[in-house]
Amino acid sequence: MNMHSKHLPADERRAVTIEAVVDLAGTQNPSEITTAAIAKHMNLTQGALFRHFPNKDAIWKAVMEWVAEQLLARIDRSAQGVDSPLAAMEAMFMSHVEFVAEHPGVPRMMFGELQRAEQTPAKLMVQNLIQRYGERLNRLIEKGKANGELSPTLDAEAAATLFIGTIQGMVMQSLLAGDVKRIHNDAPRVFAIYRRGIGSAQ
Repeated sequence: MNMHSKHLPADERRAVTIEAVVDLAGTQNPSEITTAAIAKHMNLTQGALFRHFPNKDAIWKAVMEWVAEQLLARIDRSAQGVDSPLAAMEAMFMSHVEFVAEHPGVPRMMFGELQRAEQTPAKLMVQNLIQRYGERLNRLIEKGKANGELSPTLDAEAAATLFIGTIQGMVMQSLLAGDVKRIHNDAPRVFAIYRRGIGSAQ
C-alpha cells in the first residue's frame, strides 16, 4: 500500500481505497471491515477517507463498480478475436478464474453482498454484473448453436447460469479449503466436463 496516499489526487485516492478494501477482504471477513480499518491500512484518518466517500456503503459500491469493470473487461479481452464460440467461452472461464486467483478478496465481498437481505447499492452492482456477464454468454451460446458447435437443443439461459455457477462453486470450495490458488488446477478439468455437456453430439 502506498504510504504517501494522503497526498494523492482524488481519483487516485479512490483507486487506492478500492485496492485497500480488496486487500483487506482477502484476509478477513468483509462484513467486519470498518472504515477505521480501511483508513489505517491506507495510513489515513477516517476524516480524510470520508472526504472522498460519504459512508461505508459508498466505498462498497465503488469497489463493486471496479470489480464489474475489471472482470468484464478481462473476459472481453480474452474472447476477442476468437472465432469459435466454445473456445471463446473457455478463454472467458480461464480469465475469470485468473482474476479470482489474483484478487481473492473479491469473491468474499461478492458472496457477502448477495447474502444481505436489503438491496444495497453494492448488491445491485453485483446483480447487474451477473446479468451483463450472462448476456455475453448467451450471445456466444446462440452463435455456437447456429454454427453447429453446440447442441441445437441447448438451453442457452441454463447453460449461461451453469457457466457462472460452476466458477462460483469452484471459488467457494477453494475458499473453504483456504487455498484460492487451487482453482488453477481445477479449472481446466472442470471446464472439460462442462464442454462435453453443452457440445454438439456430432
